[in-house]
Amino acid sequence: MCFEKFEVLFGYWIVCVLVRFLNFVSSIPMEEKSNEVKNLLPGSIFISSIILASAWIYKAESKTRIEPEKNRPEHTEKSTSSVLEEAVLPSGGVILPVTWGNLGSRLASVGAIDAEKLEALYVERGEFTEEYRALLLEQSRGRLKMTEENSGYLLNLFWALGLASKNPILDSGEMKDSRYGGAENFASTAGWTIAKGNPMEHFSRHKFFNLTPSQQELVEKVSRGIYRPCCGNSTHFPDCNHGMAMLGLLELMASQGVGEEEMWKAALAVNSYWFPDTYLTIAAYMKNKGVEWQNVEPREMLGAKYSSAQGYAKVASQVVAPRGQSGGSGCGVESGGAAPAQKQSGCGI
Repeated sequence: MCFEKFEVLFGYWIVCVLVRFLNFVSSIPMEEKSNEVKNLLPGSIFISSIILASAWIYKAESKTRIEPEKNRPEHTEKSTSSVLEEAVLPSGGVILPVTWGNLGSRLASVGAIDAEKLEALYVERGEFTEEYRALLLEQSRGRLKMTEENSGYLLNLFWALGLASKNPILDSGEMKDSRYGGAENFASTAGWTIAKGNPMEHFSRHKFFNLTPSQQELVEKVSRGIYRPCCGNSTHFPDCNHGMAMLGLLELMASQGVGEEEMWKAALAVNSYWFPDTYLTIAAYMKNKGVEWQNVEPREMLGAKYSSAQGYAKVASQVVAPRGQSGGSGCGVESGGAAPAQKQSGCGI
């Protein structure tokens, strides 16, 4: 718009100069006119050249100033951030190496999930899709797919599974350590508000899996190596919803014969969707070290050095966060909504 106004004014100025020049020439007596014109001709040519050159330079500068945004530094940074985000949080989601089957209806049948409460929660938010209905009430076929959109819902399903499934980790692990005042005081137990009855009535009570000794050993091993940035505990101490949900997923994977390496890989993908800003920041940190996200070692990324609250804080202090959003899904059933204070440790509600 400014350039168009300049062109109008510039054209008007040129016309005025030419008119004044013609008036001057016409005022010269006839006998002197030929000589005067001869003398003025070189000067007029010089002035015209300057005018034309000035116009060309201005246009060139204007073109440079309105160069497409793709050539600007900020666009390059934005593109880099988008590429990083796609690597960490694929827009098409990730396929997990498990099938869900009828676990939703089984959890509901024993009361570990109050299906009506969970459905009402998502209906109220306009988010109870056919996919969600199938996972909760029907037979879900095919492998589970996690996306940014359904990661919170799957978090709740895995949470219920981890809480209710009978497992030695809950029976004799840190959750039962008397130093912490009882398993009922944690966010992962007291915070599970959509069970029928008291959530502790379902704590490690229902036999959904018959793990072999080697499968249980694998769950024990991997659970000790997966941390979460909301606290300093591993999945073996599932005191918050993310930890309990990850435990449920590990048991599900083990029961379906998933190997250790595939477990680490799946766990990193899932944690990334649950804590997107955390893992985008870690990915940026690794990129600064010359390691692309697809080349990182999942087990290392999930360890205390990077994924615990303390480890992540050190990483975050050394890199500019690639995007400014809140750090992932909330720690309550509402996934970010208002929630009552937790009773003891953990990051939950």
